[in-house]
Amino acid sequence: MKKIYLGLSIAALTLALTACGGGKEATNNTTTPAPATTATAEKPADEANKAETRTIKYLDKEYTVPSKTERIVIAGSMESMEDSLVLNVNPVGAISVGGKFPEMFAPITGEAKSIGEKTQPNLETILSLKPDVILGSSKFPPETVEKMNKIAPTFPVSHISTNWEANLQLLGELTGKQAEAEKALNEYKAGIESAKAKLGDGMKDKKVLVIRLRQGNINIYPEKVFFNPALYTDLGLTAPEEVKAAKAQEIISMEKFSQINPDYLFIQFSPDENKDKPNALEDLQNNPIWKSVNAVKNGNVYVNVVDPLAQGGTAWSKTQFLKAAVEKLSAK
Repeated sequence: MKKIYLGLSIAALTLALTACGGGKEATNNTTTPAPATTATAEKPADEANKAETRTIKYLDKEYTVPSKTERIVIAGSMESMEDSLVLNVNPVGAISVGGKFPEMFAPITGEAKSIGEKTQPNLETILSLKPDVILGSSKFPPETVEKMNKIAPTFPVSHISTNWEANLQLLGELTGKQAEAEKALNEYKAGIESAKAKLGDGMKDKKVLVIRLRQGNINIYPEKVFFNPALYTDLGLTAPEEVKAAKAQEIISMEKFSQINPDYLFIQFSPDENKDKPNALEDLQNNPIWKSVNAVKNGNVYVNVVDPLAQGGTAWSKTQFLKAAVEKLSAK
């Protein structure tokens, strides 16, 4: 009889998850998530441990979660992966890149199981991990979040840079590390004041630009996206007009790049984002127009001052980038 009951439970969950269906995938300024793999295993249900609940408010919405949220799965939110580095949180399930955990996440993934790529979470694997809570992504289409909610309470963690503090505080509240989260935020803010004092007025009339090479193309970002807030909001540098005009991630030509003519240039280049053009960075560096730009002529070009997989708008990214950028900018 137990085998019959188990079989019926698995079948029921499979139908429930599958019924959420497909639909159009959400689009955004970086990636388009693929539909999640449909789960076919039984939903975890330790009612004794999960009977007690608590309410967490995140970005003006309330979520009901178990009183203890010890088994955390990160699915889709690279922001939460970076926040886990800051708070030393070890998820039971985490995002892989190209089938493996990136080296930058080694401190938190030693005992984690891959739940798939960030745009292709495997619900069956997530289900098998019996999570107390799932940290999804605001990039996910609603049907994916709905399917995850059938497994465990799911947060669509924001990928918007301006929500970086709320993201870190969320993980702190889930893990009981609120004090550590506040300490990290305060240390970053103190670092900004120190950096401003160190730079003084030396960068007042200088153009500083961050670009990202993807598929061999030069990409710029709006003033409040990627690493830009660290430069233009936190350090108070002046954004180039082209950055101010950008509405989303924008591919620009070599000619437009030369018109921006930055005095200082930070380049993020990941082989994973340039698989079809692995020599993209070298090709740019050999381009005559590239060589005519002030930053290049004066030796003020810096490649991957932080890990190229860094999201830019997280506590970890901002802290790492601030240290590296100030070091480079103040050296001249």
